[in-house]
Amino acid sequence: MLVPIDASDDAATVLDPSLALMEEQILASWVVNAGVWTRAVRRGEILSRVRVTNGAVLQAIADCAPATLLDLGCGEGWLAHHCARQGIAVLGTDAVAELTAIAAEGAPAGASFRTLTYQQIAAGVLQQRFDMVVANFSLLGDRSLDELFAALSGLLSPGGSLLVQTLHPMLICADHPYEDGWREGSWAGFSPAFRTPAPWFFRTMESWVRLFQRHGLVVRELREPIDPLSGQPASVIFRATI
Repeated sequence: MLVPIDASDDAATVLDPSLALMEEQILASWVVNAGVWTRAVRRGEILSRVRVTNGAVLQAIADCAPATLLDLGCGEGWLAHHCARQGIAVLGTDAVAELTAIAAEGAPAGASFRTLTYQQIAAGVLQQRFDMVVANFSLLGDRSLDELFAALSGLLSPGGSLLVQTLHPMLICADHPYEDGWREGSWAGFSPAFRTPAPWFFRTMESWVRLFQRHGLVVRELREPIDPLSGQPASVIFRATI
């Protein structure tokens, strides 16, 4: 069931400067770590991605056979590059100019990149429509996601799909209560070259589904890619349509 949003709570969220600061810290962290992130991805240092999640999201894309794709939070561009090589016309967007510049270097035909924040996309700066919009581990905030999701229906072609891969809520809840809320960031398990971990907003599985529902998106499929070493889900992938 979709629970109505209380208008007074919504207004308080918008006006709370500490919540806006959390969103800013996410972007600031990625600006600082753009170079080291690129090296980690291109050297295959993030084992869960190499073992499980990269293949899982690429399979989910291939199963829908899109001709055009928007890669939200494209980072250094690995997913956009792969999809372009499969004949898909891809636009990758990221708020970090260094990352979009890296992604554009040596990009295959069919892949293009723009430096855009989610706020700019929510404001309607993109006029194209796409067969698929993909957010691969790139939805870390709270308020910014509501703004972005409100605009997604205008970016999807008729019959198009939104694909979101994120960490599995049950796996990353750890010792915290299983409830929505901001969490401290950590680069544990990553290279010591990473600095300034960003906060991130934890959502329960139910909360993720409500986020889609709140903006007129229907979850059609849910996948839980399993890590063969741990036997636990490495992520969850949602596929939604208008």
